[in-house]
Amino acid sequence: MNVLVTGANGQLGKCIRDKVKSLKETENTYIYSDVVGSDDADTEYLDIVDEEEVKKFVKNSHINVIVNCAAYTNVDKAENDYDTAAKINALAPRNLAEAALSVGAKLIHISTDYVFNGQTFFPYNEERMTLPTSVYGKTKAMGEEFIQQSGCKYLIFRTAWLYSEYGNNFVKTMMRLFNEKDELNVVNDQIGTPTYAGNLADLIVNIVETMTPIEGKDTIPLLENGIYHFTDEGVASWYDFACQIYDYDVELNAKLNGANSKYTKINGVTTKQYASKTKRPYYSVLDKTKYKTDFKGLHEPMNWRDALRGVMFMLVDNNR
Repeated sequence: MNVLVTGANGQLGKCIRDKVKSLKETENTYIYSDVVGSDDADTEYLDIVDEEEVKKFVKNSHINVIVNCAAYTNVDKAENDYDTAAKINALAPRNLAEAALSVGAKLIHISTDYVFNGQTFFPYNEERMTLPTSVYGKTKAMGEEFIQQSGCKYLIFRTAWLYSEYGNNFVKTMMRLFNEKDELNVVNDQIGTPTYAGNLADLIVNIVETMTPIEGKDTIPLLENGIYHFTDEGVASWYDFACQIYDYDVELNAKLNGANSKYTKINGVTTKQYASKTKRPYYSVLDKTKYKTDFKGLHEPMNWRDALRGVMFMLVDNNR
């Protein structure tokens, strides 16, 4: 099969590349695309906002599966840049869905916990009504709706609080700030689940690798269409997340330098005190029961603290 990965130079896209490279063998050809340049010579330029360009690319490349990792994820900036956020988060998924439909391909799309308003205090399952409060959340919800209305074969995975060894993210920002600041304020009343993008990448590639072409047709067997929730295991506030990053940072410094040479005080503050201009979900823990039932054995979620430790040690090893 030919598998198109869009947004391949983002952190999830790069984790998917790593997972594919680690495969002992595969009968699939992975085609990576983005509009953002990188050092990866195998990245093809594809503007997924351009409807005709997408349809032409998918048809000419004989695509069987599309994995859409592209997204406008700057939550604060989106509040003043609705048009761009809507193009990338809503119109682009619509274009990919219509292109997938035209050739009988399957679309795997990544969405977010921000499609919920976060006003309840129990994990959200897939049946809960989406009530996004931010431009980011609203445009991502629109993207989901376009895909479902298109008639294509699809899987939508909602995830949350992604980080990795790649790009800019909360973990790397905190590690940098610990070396620059004596004191930090971090929100303690927004609750969710930190999730390593590499774990989501493992799931996606494992799903693709279980698909096989139908004899005589340029398509794949129908897996059940649907929306699924996937994150690592556990619950944390951003403050909890920051404190755990700090603890591992101290541990790493002790191993490398014999002692922690820098102390940073972390203060837990409310969203109101932090004065964010964007309405974020206060509680966005996702219920993974449906995923664990339907995709049992493809990837067992791991505790977020264990995943975080592995990534931080990887980052330090890579920077030595």
